[in-house]
Amino acid sequence: MYLTRFRVNTARSGARRLLSSPQTMHAAVMSSFPALLPTDTPPSGGPRVLWRLDQAARAEVMLYIVSPERPDLTHLVEQAGWPAVAHPGEPGWQTRPYSPFLDRLASGDEWAFRLTANPVHQIRRKDDEPTKRTAHITPVHQIGWLLQRQEACGFRVLEKADAKRLLPSGTTHTKQPHHGDRYEVTVQDKRPLAFDKSRGTGSGRRAPVTLVTVTFDGRLQVTDPQLLRRALTQGIGKAKAYGCGLLTLAPMRATG
Repeated sequence: MYLTRFRVNTARSGARRLLSSPQTMHAAVMSSFPALLPTDTPPSGGPRVLWRLDQAARAEVMLYIVSPERPDLTHLVEQAGWPAVAHPGEPGWQTRPYSPFLDRLASGDEWAFRLTANPVHQIRRKDDEPTKRTAHITPVHQIGWLLQRQEACGFRVLEKADAKRLLPSGTTHTKQPHHGDRYEVTVQDKRPLAFDKSRGTGSGRRAPVTLVTVTFDGRLQVTDPQLLRRALTQGIGKAKAYGCGLLTLAPMRATG
């Protein structure tokens, strides 16, 4: 497994085209693997190509990729990087082996985490209607979606100390948990996305795709290293082809 980081040159027209469409970015990411055909599907239960865009500032956008094979991002450098300063020692992106880090994960470890996801649930308005996939809209329900998956993903989101909570026991009232005040997690960068996806019929018709994505930042503790490794390499939730599902870990910073 490999973890790759690529800084996007937002001043370039190619970068703006990629950033405007998750479908286009997905195609560019998948083109980074010479042995991978566009029609290939990830193995069931196996590692897959995951990617995520992090935007710290308007001109600072980072593309992260987790993949079973080492990628070649030459085409991305040419379209959306700094090709004039690239050279063999610094091709314009950084790739590191990911397996050594994954192998070191142990129960009880605590990490800061980031996850961009597509929190959805199934609903039906009438008993005789089929269920429909619908996005969670509020931060409380979005955090609830994450908490429902933490055990299966081999971690638990840390809870705030009582002194750090704004509300008693982290609740708004006795029946409704206020997840945002109880847990060490925030929800930000909510993005409703709408774009066209080819139907693959050759007719040129397009099927609209709509998504709501959010980014979770927080702190977690490892409960099952094997399950967490699977989550880190297979992703969490839906819409993985469109920049969702990639969970990354970083050392926790001390807080005062």
